[in-house]
Amino acid sequence: MKLELEREKIIKYGKKLVTSGLTKGTGGNLSIYNPERGLMTISPSGIDYFDIRLEDVVVMDLEGNVVEGRRKPSSEYAMHKIFYKKRDDIFSVVHCHSVYSTTISILREQIPASHYMIALAGKNIRCAEYATYGTKELAENAFAAMEDRYGVLLANHGLLTGADCIENAFNTAEELEYVAETYYRARSIGEPVILSDNEMKKMQKKFKTYGQARS
Repeated sequence: MKLELEREKIIKYGKKLVTSGLTKGTGGNLSIYNPERGLMTISPSGIDYFDIRLEDVVVMDLEGNVVEGRRKPSSEYAMHKIFYKKRDDIFSVVHCHSVYSTTISILREQIPASHYMIALAGKNIRCAEYATYGTKELAENAFAAMEDRYGVLLANHGLLTGADCIENAFNTAEELEYVAETYYRARSIGEPVILSDNEMKKMQKKFKTYGQARS
């Protein structure tokens, strides 16, 4: 079985999408890219995350061909592989339909620097132009709006994050949803105070050494 470890992580974090409240039902999708093999593992289309087995996780190349797996890949596979083809700092992508991020995406607004944790993804989170789900156009819109960022809102759709590993991509999704919720709540009672670009630059620098060093 190809990329068994990556398949296990897709199953683990797929379940966490639901238990963490980042998505409902079979919404959203996850992938991990193995640059040495030139292959990505991606969640299958339309299967309950708690029912997915190792053999259900799909292995694809970056041309969109299924290399191994008996299921249809996520309909959003193009939105994953575009980052692996065009960026050298992203090896995992998480897409979810989290409530507050999606709410702001419906307004077609960005999430400004209302909380320092947004620095995990950039100085703000842009909203990509709308396109139908599962299309090349949506993949291209998401890629363009996530330039120099590690998170992007998909208009009238949801949230997408990327990182060097699925652990960090998932953590970024959780943190950005928290920022989206606090921004939404602050706007409901007043005008949020936005952190300056200089402060966000300091935060981004601090986050480079945040947490535990990997062994």
